[in-house]
Amino acid sequence: MDTDDLEPPQNPPRKPAGKPDLQIMSVAQLHDYIAEMEAEIARVRAAIDGKQSARGAADAVFKV
Repeated sequence: MDTDDLEPPQNPPRKPAGKPDLQIMSVAQLHDYIAEMEAEIARVRAAIDGKQSARGAADAVFKV
């Protein structure tokens, strides 16, 4: 038995999950991808604003 049979095959490195290969995307697909990313940024900013306002309200309650 050869020791190579015991080792799992080496997979080539790949891009992180969730990040498409921009080289194979058309210009229209790239514009759509930008729009999706901008919508996600807006969603995250809204979550940050909500958390900051909740934190401010909590701080006001416990301020002496």
